[in-house]
Amino acid sequence: MRYLDEFGDPALAAGLLAEIRRTVTRPWTVMEVCGGQTHTIVRNGIDQLLPDAVHLVHGPGCPVCVTPLETIDRALAIAARPEVVFCTFGDMLRVPGSHEDLFGVRAAGGDVRLVYSPLDAVQLARELPDRQVVFLAVGFETTAPASALAVQLARRDGLANFSVLVSHVLVPPAMTAILDAPGCRVQGFLAAGHVCTVMGTAPYEPLVERHRVPIVVTGFEPLDVLDGLRRVLVQLEAGRAELDNAYPRAVRAAGNPTARAAVAEVFETCDQPWRGLGVIPRSGWRLAPSYAGFDAATRFDVATISPLESPRCRSGEVLQGLLAPTECDAFATACTPRTPLGAPMVSAEGACAAYFRYRSGP
Repeated sequence: MRYLDEFGDPALAAGLLAEIRRTVTRPWTVMEVCGGQTHTIVRNGIDQLLPDAVHLVHGPGCPVCVTPLETIDRALAIAARPEVVFCTFGDMLRVPGSHEDLFGVRAAGGDVRLVYSPLDAVQLARELPDRQVVFLAVGFETTAPASALAVQLARRDGLANFSVLVSHVLVPPAMTAILDAPGCRVQGFLAAGHVCTVMGTAPYEPLVERHRVPIVVTGFEPLDVLDGLRRVLVQLEAGRAELDNAYPRAVRAAGNPTARAAVAEVFETCDQPWRGLGVIPRSGWRLAPSYAGFDAATRFDVATISPLESPRCRSGEVLQGLLAPTECDAFATACTPRTPLGAPMVSAEGACAAYFRYRSGP
């Protein structure tokens, strides 16, 4: 119980844990599909406080981690061009490509800039009309609306020097792929609340109906995660499979209609490669034909790139919940935040980074 004083309300946390212990009568495997929830679990020792019968596995919930290697290599090729100002979120700077990362490109003279929003990149395009400004648009449904807005603004303002390298992905198709995979152990899910604030809860209903798995939408604080787990386990023990919104303070069934409309206008769904998971049907977004002129991969002719993955990196198994980070023989030895073999070791939401930070010390 040494972690409970960090839960905000230790008495409530103790009560939730007591109810879980009273509820669980057999082994269950639950997957959280959000890197933020993974860090909450590992940082607060939630997995260590649960009954031994409850096994938590970490899913592909880190957007940086699942960005395909070919997208990283395209980004590196574009960022190295002298006419380009390449804009990205901070997590992407250390993600290894086949041979280097964006930090290396910047050290060699490339104009690689950290931004906090794609709208920052649009502003740079306004300020630097003689430069080509490229934004690396990655992430789940949560970040796609901002990318869509950036493209809309660029077209409205006639910014011919702005483009996006798109690698946005959708969560429900990845969950489907995990459930359809041979040997899948997952019996229930914690779904990411921030994704549902945008898209709503309806996309998860087919998964519940088809696979008969409980899915609980929850937040990111320790008590949120603990309550979400309690709700999943109550359903499992009762033989129920329902979609449950445990995050009503942020999530509505319809999500955010304005954000959804922007995404629907700018993007269309497509088959998408996920790093470590392969190609998942209709799991990604690409620019719709009416916005294709803003596609950086086409503008800079980097669509055909053959990536080279590290043979020692087992992040694909980690992202599928088949391997704990500490079970990889390169963890904390050949693979560290300073010398990463894969994205999960450098992303702020990566499972390997969480275990390195909170579980690899004395």
